[in-house]
Amino acid sequence: MNRTAPPPTDDELHALVDGRLAPARRTAVEQALARDPALAARVAAWQGQRDALRRLHGELLAEPPPASLTDTLARRRPRHAWRDRWTRWGGLAAGVLVAFAAGWLGNARWTALHPSDGRLARAPALREFVRDASVAHAVYAPEKRHPVEVAANEQQHLVQWLSKRLDRPLKVPDLGPMGYALVGGRLLPGETGARAQFMFENGAGERVTFYVGTLEGSAAARETAFRFTADGPVPSFYWIDHGFGYALAGRLPREVLLKLATLAYRDLS
Repeated sequence: MNRTAPPPTDDELHALVDGRLAPARRTAVEQALARDPALAARVAAWQGQRDALRRLHGELLAEPPPASLTDTLARRRPRHAWRDRWTRWGGLAAGVLVAFAAGWLGNARWTALHPSDGRLARAPALREFVRDASVAHAVYAPEKRHPVEVAANEQQHLVQWLSKRLDRPLKVPDLGPMGYALVGGRLLPGETGARAQFMFENGAGERVTFYVGTLEGSAAARETAFRFTADGPVPSFYWIDHGFGYALAGRLPREVLLKLATLAYRDLS
């Protein structure tokens, strides 16, 4: 008899956000998120908070240890013992810093890729980008009353607003030839800055989302291939163009998703 997988615990959800969840449980947890939009939204909020904390105090974590401390430790212990001790101390200090920032911000505010995506596995920024696109789709596509922040009837305002926030002129791809009309869009947080999500829907109520954002300054910016991944709650096709990432996600057969992504790619080129 098949047993129902246990629901994810808070510890597992936090581990998923931090990229530390064991592979044996990650698939089950991501499936649970795909079935529960409210839970997926909760995880997305934690992910946004994590990104905000990194941006807030990232420069402190990157600073070298104080010279006075390292000199003292070096005099009292062999070099290899000092290095091990400092590694443990550094991790603790980072945890304390994040905990402090989380308390300050508290009220203010997925890695197994498609086998052919070897280069993606070695590009953490790109991996995070496509996973964020998938999670964002899982969170907002099921929404009935508030799927977007700005509706399609204000498309000009939507594009101008998101272009300003992403500091790059944006264009909404025309997916009309395949029966998909623009629903609207929203602004989302990302690892390296603001991201934009445009949502489309066809006559049968099927939705796809087009996720865009900068990847400048990372190794991922050099990855220009047009690729498919099933990583995250929903599959997507993604590509990079001049340091800018694009991902089209949806619960559709791969061949249909490919046609939509190709249509978007050609319309934006």
